[in-house]
Amino acid sequence: MALPDFLLVGAPKAGTTALHAGLAGHPELFLSTPKEPKFFLCGGRPPAAQNGPGDAHSVKEWVWDRAEYEQLFDPAPPGTLRGESTPLYLADHVAHERMARLIPEAKLIVVVRDPVDRAYSNWSHLWSDGLEPVGDFLEACALEDERVARGWAAFWRYKWQGRYGHHLAHLYACFPAEQVHVLRYRELVESPAHALDGICAHLGIERGVVDGIPDANVSSYIEPSRVNQALQSAVRNGARMGRHLPPRVWRSASQPLVWALKRRRLQRPALSPDDRAELRAYFADDIDLLESLTGRCFGDWLVDQEPSPHSLRRQRHQLAAGNELRA
Repeated sequence: MALPDFLLVGAPKAGTTALHAGLAGHPELFLSTPKEPKFFLCGGRPPAAQNGPGDAHSVKEWVWDRAEYEQLFDPAPPGTLRGESTPLYLADHVAHERMARLIPEAKLIVVVRDPVDRAYSNWSHLWSDGLEPVGDFLEACALEDERVARGWAAFWRYKWQGRYGHHLAHLYACFPAEQVHVLRYRELVESPAHALDGICAHLGIERGVVDGIPDANVSSYIEPSRVNQALQSAVRNGARMGRHLPPRVWRSASQPLVWALKRRRLQRPALSPDDRAELRAYFADDIDLLESLTGRCFGDWLVDQEPSPHSLRRQRHQLAAGNELRA
């Protein structure tokens, strides 16, 4: 059987795309294509219909058939460890149980990011792609339960995805804690070589082979102007009308609209202190649980933040680019 030896299970918008690409450069590892097959979300049958903007196309790309899933790992060179990266697994407790039944010896990798920053990045991703219809972040968060009831996909659950303590407690009930490696997003950004070595040690492979990760999956921000709102509406209407078309056809047709939306690459505006404080209160008890489960401190998530790792990284790259131009 060609099944994975390890899984990068989450969280979404916590650097998993870049980490997947970085680990793929290790000669002792084989990472699946596509990156996110979502097999353990499905239970061996086609996934149920999902009703959020663009969801109908995304769900068609899930790999639900076991034979097709195993084929993803057939090209793995002999002796390599096989892995895939589906960040939605962390917050799906039924997926934990399916993984434990099918691959109980698998090693798991969890990346956790400040849950407020993660939620804001998640919202911004969908907003900038033209799919999120609500231009106010906190208002979109408040609609979470309503959207779940209407059958929107898990990626729209901005707050739920960041309840790491709750999710990790269930994961530990399905897998021994020593099979789960918990990594902070900040470590991945600020000390990528050290973070990658920690993962390699967890997987039992040679360290020092990969020492960096590429910039990947970084969303730009779009202003809520009348022109952009019209373009966003066109994207959502196109997704609704084209839901029965193959995903590639819809993506190709919508690409000019998305390009027009992202014609100006703007940095996401900072959350106001009041907005951040409101969401921090929601996550406070879960952060306590996460600390008790891992024995690590996450108290920095409960105070006003310095510039985020992503902002610092972007500033460094902008400075480097400016220096190259002046040289």
